[in-house]
Amino acid sequence: MSLLNSLPRLSRTSLILLVVLAFTTPAATSQQTRSAGSPLAGTSWQLVRFQGGDGAVLTPDDGSKYTIVFDKTGNLSARIDCNRGRGTWASSGPGALQLSPLALTRAMCPPGSLHDQIARQWSNIRSYVIKEGHLFLSLMADGGIYEFGPVATQAPSGPAPAGPLESPVPFKGPGGC
Repeated sequence: MSLLNSLPRLSRTSLILLVVLAFTTPAATSQQTRSAGSPLAGTSWQLVRFQGGDGAVLTPDDGSKYTIVFDKTGNLSARIDCNRGRGTWASSGPGALQLSPLALTRAMCPPGSLHDQIARQWSNIRSYVIKEGHLFLSLMADGGIYEFGPVATQAPSGPAPAGPLESPVPFKGPGGC
């Protein structure tokens, strides 16, 4: 009689769960470590254009409506026109990219939006290259390439105040003093 069959049912289930965790946890931790060392870790991008495998080029009306943020822990957030999403990413080596399915909001975007195309093709993205400051995400089977530029950081508007701030109205403490 095997050791597994001699254990009570709850103990067998616990043992099987521990064995599964022992084999999957190091792989997940290793994948997260590899993603953290990737050039994508901690970067933000906005869509410039899509070039299909057939040569057709699609350009968004506003690239800032299509953004991807890769954090250093393997999570990502995306804006795809009128919808927002979250998922995970991993890179097992130079140029390799695995994207999880996105958990997306479900708003109906206006006509001309690239939302439906990007959402449909998301799971087909397999590789990337960063060239001349742009991120290129390639679809499998030469389906096309998404080109992203870095998200522009917004500078504060107006000049910074020179010196301490002063109120134009004199302050009177409690009791009018």
